[in-house]
Amino acid sequence: MKGVLLVNLGSPDSPTPKDVKPYLDEFLMDERVIDVPKWLRNVLVRGIILQTRPKKSAKAYAKIWWEEGSPLIVISERFAEKVQKHSTLPIALGMRYGSMSIKDAIQQLDEKGVNEILLVPLYPHYAMSSYETVVVKTMEVQQEYFPEIKITTLPAFSKNIDYIKVFSDQVKNSLDNFEFDHLLFSYHGIPERHIRKSDPTKFHCKINDQCCTVNSVAHNTCYRHQCYDQTARVIDQLGLPKEKVSTSFQSRLAGDPWLKPYTDFEFERLAKAGIKKLAVLTPAFVSDCLETLEEIAMEGKEQFLEAGGEEYTHIACLNDSDSWVALMAQWIENWSKDETLPQMN
Repeated sequence: MKGVLLVNLGSPDSPTPKDVKPYLDEFLMDERVIDVPKWLRNVLVRGIILQTRPKKSAKAYAKIWWEEGSPLIVISERFAEKVQKHSTLPIALGMRYGSMSIKDAIQQLDEKGVNEILLVPLYPHYAMSSYETVVVKTMEVQQEYFPEIKITTLPAFSKNIDYIKVFSDQVKNSLDNFEFDHLLFSYHGIPERHIRKSDPTKFHCKINDQCCTVNSVAHNTCYRHQCYDQTARVIDQLGLPKEKVSTSFQSRLAGDPWLKPYTDFEFERLAKAGIKKLAVLTPAFVSDCLETLEEIAMEGKEQFLEAGGEEYTHIACLNDSDSWVALMAQWIENWSKDETLPQMN
């Protein structure tokens, strides 16, 4: 019997330092998030970051927390419930970090008689700190606790033409009543070294404008390429003027070079360049979360207006929109009938 495992990032159980600290510990101690030797990761995370970060992060979570709970969790649950209504296969939801574990989600499917799972990392792009860590963790859990269950993984889907159509329609509908001067695609940031580590050729990725446009097998696992590619596809889909659109990267940690340009720098630069009406979207996430609701919708707006901008709008993620639910249900239906998984191109 087939079943589906949806996996998103995760969240603390509450917006308090007490619950934020163990969540951050699990997240930051992941070797695919902070990819340094374990002894050094211990020093950085438990000796430095966790001494002050939980209080700061808890305040940020408190600003966006819903009555029902964490926005990311609530939205993911709504999405899973809606997809279930469109599917004959059992659907389970797990989180890479936090109390809604991948193991518990697989256990739910196992108890329903599932012996073949479609794993769906809820990330459009491939990155070792998001998509890859979900796949690796799921396989570890499967091998240790559920060796009899077969797992097939949905590819990162940022290039899928149906996904681009659904995403572009969301952008278009969100901008119907907002005449923007500029549209900023703000993707989640990652260290530059992650790009090089994910390059199977070990020579293609130079992290410049040339390597991302020269065809290579490296693009299958290159987060930077996939981000710029999605921006270009949405521009084409909507017929947007290229001079009014740009790409940036948010949420970096200090100490290492991360993908540029940095989103917070772009808010100030665009405002000082004369942009008065800015629209910002966050395509690295399918569900609104701390990084979109607090960092972009709140802090980003404040930064842009303080720098001289006049109007600002944050475009919501796909969340549990009907078109996104229908597309996921279609992918699942195709897989359930032994048809091919979605094509990347």
